[in-house]
Amino acid sequence: MVPIRSLGTNHRERIAAHLLSLDPNDRYLRFGYIAHDEQIQRYVYGLDFERDEIFGIYNRRLHLIAMAHLAYADVASCESCAEFGVSVLSSSRGRGYGARLFERAAMHAANDGIRHMLVHALSENAVMLTIARKAGAQVVRKGSDSEAYLELPASTIDSRLAEMVEEAVAQTDYRMKVQVKRFWRFLAGVKAIRRG
Repeated sequence: MVPIRSLGTNHRERIAAHLLSLDPNDRYLRFGYIAHDEQIQRYVYGLDFERDEIFGIYNRRLHLIAMAHLAYADVASCESCAEFGVSVLSSSRGRGYGARLFERAAMHAANDGIRHMLVHALSENAVMLTIARKAGAQVVRKGSDSEAYLELPASTIDSRLAEMVEEAVAQTDYRMKVQVKRFWRFLAGVKAIRRG
């Protein structure tokens, strides 16, 4: 089980650091254009943590290595729709993090009453489109862009409990990583005092 936790406003700087560390090709695949640093900063500071849901995977050093944005539609014509976007650092690829984030976002959206999840991706983003297809999404290609539509099941008691357990495990995992990092920092300080 990969601990995936919900991210809040206190994670904004780590989200920015994660997205800014993407190379130009990864930025192109994530945003549909090669986003410059200023554009990424605007995107990060425009995140609506009250409306949308942001999920993240942290490594043991508390670096955000993968994140997903589940953006809820804010138009009346699609009240039960949400769009999914994901990014995984190149050093952490091939471990299924993108697929796990997709599953977690789909579970959360279904539990929140969302009926349709949309992925808008460049047609050349084969990894994202494969993740969507494997989840059962219908993919429609429109020139250089593709859209994947996934109809979500209704929430159940099992899906709600599963989400609560996953979030609790992820929160505990994160707190333990914070404590371990503090301990190593303290130990390094003690060693420095002994040397000094």
